[in-house]
Amino acid sequence: MSARMRDNVERWVIHEGLSFDEVKNPDNNFQILVKHAGQSGIPVDVFEPKGQPGVLVIGAKVVMKNSQIARYLGFSAEEKEKFEKKVSDYCYSIQVINKIITEDGKQKVGVYVVMDDKENINQQTMLEAIENVSEKYDKTARFLLKTF
Repeated sequence: MSARMRDNVERWVIHEGLSFDEVKNPDNNFQILVKHAGQSGIPVDVFEPKGQPGVLVIGAKVVMKNSQIARYLGFSAEEKEKFEKKVSDYCYSIQVINKIITEDGKQKVGVYVVMDDKENINQQTMLEAIENVSEKYDKTARFLLKTF
């Protein structure tokens, strides 16, 4: 399944004229980074988690501004928890899964759409999910600017 899913995803991305890189990630069967996706032209990851064969995850990472990172790092454990809950509640309200991650020395909020209906993963639904993630990325970035 995984090799076929990867081949399909790559074919669909190429068909759309999107440029991408293959990303090595030990947690995933495959992962590609679409360099400029959606209306905002943001980098979007498309991957199949090792623990969930047949599931396609589409995600983007909102990088916190330096001032936000400084504030976040200064938070107590309780304040961090409160902030993370606020972000999670917001992401839940816009129907996206989120994860706060540290990568390249920066705090990021990952927003993800999960596609797990095997029959329904096709070029059209994948592209819609990429657009969807791009939109949620913009909303989450605005939310962070307003509330943080």
